Amino acid sequence: MNIRCARPEDLMNMQHCNLLCLPENYQMKYYFYHGLSWPQLSYVAEDEDGKIVGYVLAKMEEDPEDQVPHGHITSLAVKRSHRRLGLAQKLMDQASRAMVECFDAQYVSLHVRKSNRAALHLYTNTLKFSISEIEPKYYADGEDAYAMRRVLKDFKDKSTKDTPSVKAIKDTPGKKDKSKKDGDTSKEKTDTTNKETRES
Repeated sequence: MNIRCARPEDLMNMQHCNLLCLPENYQMKYYFYHGLSWPQLSYVAEDEDGKIVGYVLAKMEEDPEDQVPHGHITSLAVKRSHRRLGLAQKLMDQASRAMVECFDAQYVSLHVRKSNRAALHLYTNTLKFSISEIEPKYYADGEDAYAMRRVLKDFKDKSTKDTPSVKAIKDTPGKKDKSKKDGDTSKEKTDTTNKETRES
């Protein structure tokens, strides 16, 4: 099994997976909107033959009411034939990590049907989401949704730990600044890169 960032050519297969797995479905333009706006945040799971068996469709909230940068899981699905393999957790972790590393997200949110016990178990017990509120009649059929959040502090701490600071690099013994040696006096520049849910 392979988890990788989704590409434009994957979007139709992601939609097909969605249609097989979830009652909340989206037009193709909605997938392209995610893929073009936040290409770093959506991931797919492939089987040994390269066929997509799961995906997570994710984005950043563009105008958060709380003014805190955070991501949102629009849709998560894994085909029934490939469940109980940990793919949903891996997909969610990859998307969450990308939100932190690319956009400095503080938390990630999602919605889930109150009746979807399997998804609730995954989100609360495995992925450490917590319920922030209940949104009455959120779904088209009138069912309520749990609005849930996952704080991304652990991903942020790991990202900081794994990335050496500019000062640490400068102070490393025996390392010389090649650009200054060659007469380049321009300021250094640091390159910073930025089952079941249904979302807006």
